[in-house]
Amino acid sequence: MGIDIDTELGQEKLSTLHARFEDVPEDVVPSTSIEVGNQDHSLPIGFRTLSIQVTESIHHGKTSDEVVNFFGTLIFHCVDVKNVLSMFGTHPDRGLDNQAAMLNLQRDGKNTIIQPRSKQIWKLLGYLFGGFCSILWAGVVIFFVCWRISTPPSPTNLALAILILMVIMCQASFSALQDWSTGRVMNSILDLLPSECIVIREGKATRMSASELAVGDVVMLSVGNKVPADMRMIETSNDVRFDRAVLTGESEEVEGSIDDMGQTFLEAPNIALMGTHVTNGTAKGVVVLTGARTVMGRISKLTSTTKIKSTLIQQEIMRFTYIIVLLTIALVISIVITWSAWLHRDHPAFMSLVSMLTDVMGCIIAFIPVGMPIAVTVCLSLIARRMKDINVLPKSLSTVETLGCVTVICSDKTGTLTQNKMSVISVGFVDKEYTAREFRETFVNDEAGDCTAVRQLHRSAILCNGATFDGATADLPLSERGINGDATDGAILRFIESFGDAATIRNSNFQAFQIPFNSRNKWMLTMYPAKSSEGLLFVKGAPDVLIPKCSSYWSAQTNDIQPFDAEAKKNLVATQEKWSRAGQRVILVCMRYYTPYAPLGSNDFAPEITCNGVENLTIIGLLGLMDPPRPEITGTVLDCRRAGVRFFMVTGDFGLTAAAIARQIGIITYSSEPDKLADVTKRISELPKGPLPSGRSIENRIQSSLVLEGNDLALLTEAHWDVATLYEEIVFARTSPEQKMIIVEALQKRDNVVAVTGDGVNDAPALKKADVGVAVATGSDVAIEASDLVLLGGFNSIVGGIRLGRLVFQNLQKCIAYLLPSGSWAEAWPVILNVYLGVPLPLSSFLMVIICCFTDLVPCLALIMEQEEFDLLTLPPRHHRNDHLITAKIYIQSYAFVGMMETVAAHAMFFLYMWKYAGIPVHALFLCFEKYTDGFYGHSMDELIQFNNVGQCVYFVTIVVLQWGNLLAVRNKRDSILQADPIRPQRRNPWLLLGCLLAFLIAVFVTEVPGLQRLFETASVPIEFWLIPLPLALGILVMDEIRKLLVRAFPKGLLAKIAW
Repeated sequence: MGIDIDTELGQEKLSTLHARFEDVPEDVVPSTSIEVGNQDHSLPIGFRTLSIQVTESIHHGKTSDEVVNFFGTLIFHCVDVKNVLSMFGTHPDRGLDNQAAMLNLQRDGKNTIIQPRSKQIWKLLGYLFGGFCSILWAGVVIFFVCWRISTPPSPTNLALAILILMVIMCQASFSALQDWSTGRVMNSILDLLPSECIVIREGKATRMSASELAVGDVVMLSVGNKVPADMRMIETSNDVRFDRAVLTGESEEVEGSIDDMGQTFLEAPNIALMGTHVTNGTAKGVVVLTGARTVMGRISKLTSTTKIKSTLIQQEIMRFTYIIVLLTIALVISIVITWSAWLHRDHPAFMSLVSMLTDVMGCIIAFIPVGMPIAVTVCLSLIARRMKDINVLPKSLSTVETLGCVTVICSDKTGTLTQNKMSVISVGFVDKEYTAREFRETFVNDEAGDCTAVRQLHRSAILCNGATFDGATADLPLSERGINGDATDGAILRFIESFGDAATIRNSNFQAFQIPFNSRNKWMLTMYPAKSSEGLLFVKGAPDVLIPKCSSYWSAQTNDIQPFDAEAKKNLVATQEKWSRAGQRVILVCMRYYTPYAPLGSNDFAPEITCNGVENLTIIGLLGLMDPPRPEITGTVLDCRRAGVRFFMVTGDFGLTAAAIARQIGIITYSSEPDKLADVTKRISELPKGPLPSGRSIENRIQSSLVLEGNDLALLTEAHWDVATLYEEIVFARTSPEQKMIIVEALQKRDNVVAVTGDGVNDAPALKKADVGVAVATGSDVAIEASDLVLLGGFNSIVGGIRLGRLVFQNLQKCIAYLLPSGSWAEAWPVILNVYLGVPLPLSSFLMVIICCFTDLVPCLALIMEQEEFDLLTLPPRHHRNDHLITAKIYIQSYAFVGMMETVAAHAMFFLYMWKYAGIPVHALFLCFEKYTDGFYGHSMDELIQFNNVGQCVYFVTIVVLQWGNLLAVRNKRDSILQADPIRPQRRNPWLLLGCLLAFLIAVFVTEVPGLQRLFETASVPIEFWLIPLPLALGILVMDEIRKLLVRAFPKGLLAKIAW
């Protein structure tokens, strides 16, 4: 059974450790421990955004002395390996037994951490005062003031204050609902992306969820893993390194060690901390702290909410808010100045202070589309559901809109464009080639013993291999057995195991040293004892890296070692290039005997082997592996190109292999040989003088393909990049993680919005640097941590993400184009006519609120359900600096065209009612001012008020009905309603009819309910004024149809240039 160590142990000397061990209580620091019994408030260790919050917390100095002091008392890093294993009752090779692990798990709880609580007060203030709500609060204050200073107090003003308060609460509720919905989406991501680790229990290496880890478990770590708990390392490769930036914010990697204790538990190189990443090498460690007791768990308790950077769509909405607020303030100031300087002096009986404030409030309500925040919230929530349906999960809902702006996708090859299902298909030597089947038959029939080249290659492929079979799948057929390790080693292991017992050879040879494969060296090395102090080294890796280090080779013809002369090198390189052109990944396997000077395990040993051991190698043979492309990738590349998005490959593979795969999947389509660095240099002189042409335009692109390798990238100047980034098709091969990031920076610098897709540790820097980092769900924890979006299904999901990104932007534009004519323009003009021309107010503030928040909002939500008007992939990517959510073209459409028609028609209906029912001609209402009182055209004041109330409701009903025509017009930007009606299946939207029906019922309710009539001074509308607006609404639709027809007929005309 594992036993916890009390913090007081840190004050004792190591010599007294075992004397006190039996008296240690089971609970660890009850005063500071965090219970994790409630699963609703805990997160799996794979929580992808916690690292950002922890980093912010540290940099803002929010860690408490309690936490620092607690870890200062821990001494696990000071205890040697033997005593650590004894303390926790575990074994390096057998681990814990299941019973002990379950007891420890029951005592300590699951290996989960408490989710940091956000600052609810600040969130609540943001809901109540953010966006348009800040202006609406001014309205609440104004109406309360009007209610108080009126004589007698006006219940209408009080009711309006309460109504606007309800609108604010409604908006705040929607914002809170959006946050809750986003939380649910994030929880679904956590459920679908569990963190797993490899644990040794009862002598078997088993993959299990990190949340099931118990104190005392022995965990195996390899490159790309996230450390699942705080661990004391007991075995390491000499090159193991950890990225602790998640906790410290420092980019410098920390070398792992077994014996180096460091200053404190937090700094000790022999401690692997939860949430940090293994960037190189392998290690084995004992779990010493889990869940809330870990460094990550302790700090997360004190973490505050991080400040999230606004996404592109959020910036656009904020820009629109600023414009509307500035217009509102300008009109309010003009009304106040007009009243103070003119009306209050020359027409004191016409407009009192209360009436002026009421007009000001009407102006505020008129210009602010109050329903827009609700529409945006609902729209993003709907897009979130659609994204889940196509297996795209973003960390932020609005991130998907950024995909609509992407101009370049830089994709990793292995595991992203390919299936990451490697298999050996070719085996070769310097002087002979085999297919995989022929090699298998040759090995089985070989009777010459271990000295043959065939046997040497078989043996070295086993001993220089970092993959192992998952013990839990040992009983399954070979093709179905799970493998722990990277895809290349796994494919080689599965191939070797198919005709020989790899485990027997591996178990009979003790591995003294290992340098795992990494993207910098591009080779792997293992060392086994040979004679006395001599060691046998096996090295396998990239042929172009290892060939210069070779001096001899095993001949398959003579079965002995021959000098690696020019002829042999020519044969080997020819085989490599032939296989690479066929899309195979070629691995060279070598060996040598070497006597090191530095003692094994010393600090100088690994550098010596790296520097001197990988020299004078003897080539054993070649292995050709094929990773088939994902079946959907060819169509994905074509769709991206059709969407105006260039698709580049960025890989660490050999150039010929990368180019061959690129041709198979359509990244390279030109029949001619791809350009090289020399061709880029020649084209520099062809660049036009002046500003660099943008690669966004197809006309500016170089219609050819380009292949650049890592060595080429080091030679590129800014002028080279200017040319290279204009190529239509590019493959970057043999790239390091740093070079991938340089590629992204170069593209961004030249006006590109870059998405990077990847699945490996070496992709993480580029994923973070990109405008949109897209990880594959089967990828490493590091890649998923660095990404913005996760693809859970096929790679073609990214095309759906691009489509949705463009759809959400277009639908939001349609919503705004629908809201502005009535909710802004047609509501502002009644106030203007009232203040400047003395016309009795044609529309009350109450009815303005009803239009903005109810009768306009309900049909607007139906627009969110609109499908694509046309194939959005035929559009070029949106230029985020120039193509805004609200443009001058939308203002022209909404204000000068539809808005003006609605304003004129609604005023005409108001004046028609006043003439028909009150007998007051239009000219008498203009410049009326204080004349509109007792005796005006023979009416009493009560009659005049009633006429005005009914006229306001006529104006209101007219706007409601006219918006039906606008609704049908705005859903199509360029197509006729005859081509895209809401009834036929292609563009069917039954929500439109429902939205119009609900708007009609709201209008009836507002104008016909006696209680509302008394409280808000509304009135019943004569039946003909419900019917007359219907042909007027049809007229708006017809006028817009004529506009669209002219735009289609004259695509280069003035009307087409200003069309939205």
